[in-house]
Amino acid sequence: MATKNPYTISFGKIPSKYLSRNYIIDSIAEDLESDAPDEQAFKLTGIRGTGKTVTLTAIEQHFKKDDDWIVIDIRSDSDIISELVAHLYSSVPMISEFIDANLNLTAFGIGLNIAKKKPVASLDYALEVLLKELKARGKRLLVTIDEARKAKGIIDFIQQFQIYIREELPIFVIVAGLYEDIESLENADGLTFFLRASKYEMSPLNMTYIRDDYQDTLGIDFEEAEKMAFLTKGYAYAYQTLGKYMWDSKEKHLTKEVLRKFDEMLSEKVYKKIWSELAPKDKWFLQFIIKKETMEVTELLEITKSTHSSWSIPRSRLIEKGIIDASNRGSISICLPRFKEFVESLGPLPEFKA
Repeated sequence: MATKNPYTISFGKIPSKYLSRNYIIDSIAEDLESDAPDEQAFKLTGIRGTGKTVTLTAIEQHFKKDDDWIVIDIRSDSDIISELVAHLYSSVPMISEFIDANLNLTAFGIGLNIAKKKPVASLDYALEVLLKELKARGKRLLVTIDEARKAKGIIDFIQQFQIYIREELPIFVIVAGLYEDIESLENADGLTFFLRASKYEMSPLNMTYIRDDYQDTLGIDFEEAEKMAFLTKGYAYAYQTLGKYMWDSKEKHLTKEVLRKFDEMLSEKVYKKIWSELAPKDKWFLQFIIKKETMEVTELLEITKSTHSSWSIPRSRLIEKGIIDASNRGSISICLPRFKEFVESLGPLPEFKA
């Protein structure tokens, strides 16, 4: 083994042991790098800890290696168009020179005061001019927005983005966010275009890849590696966390201490936050669902003395948040590893009163 732990539990950081979302990265890269891209906007979505930020970072790194691309990472709660113009001016020399020679943006604190040039009244227009200049020079702009959520800045940007697309300007965007945050943007007034944009969900990692990685990296036998892989349920953060603590332990078999640290980290970094955002009725149903790896819906309704109608809304919310899987008709299962142990550690919940 190497001396440095190859796994990391820091959110967003690409670890040295990283099971890449190659399909997503390659699909987006192939589309954007074509002469006439079919799509100019992409969405990455999933629950916390599924690798959205890491995947977004990997895509950024891919395009930063290409001189024909300018990549800018922007916060969703900022004035995005203003930030884009400022970033292009401050970090792209050819754009700095173009603005100083052709545009008076001093009203926005950007560039030089060109006495012979009338001040530009709108940054929307300024960005349009800059995009036309990038197009003339054979350049493309990729805007990435992590932890995207409904805010005035991102709504204004997406609305303006549609205009830039109609004018065939070389601007592209990739946003990453939680299911509910992306959905709130999709349903915002005037953002029909964003609803139609290609969306990639962070599905569970391949169990075989996790097993093989644990076996090779940790030097453990096939059976132990397979047991650990299934314990993670393909959840990206669980894969990193279990690998980290197993590496630190220097053990060849999963110990109670490693499992304790694993549970503690999932609880502190992910599950407590997820739990705090659940409605009381969702929590109430979960205390019954966790009793089995897979539970028939009829059994759940029987033990909770509930109807299909009273279960339908909690069901939708729990699926949306990535907590349960209901893809097999008539049954439900928990997607998150050791979530049963987390819920049970909270103690009995009060009976829900409708």
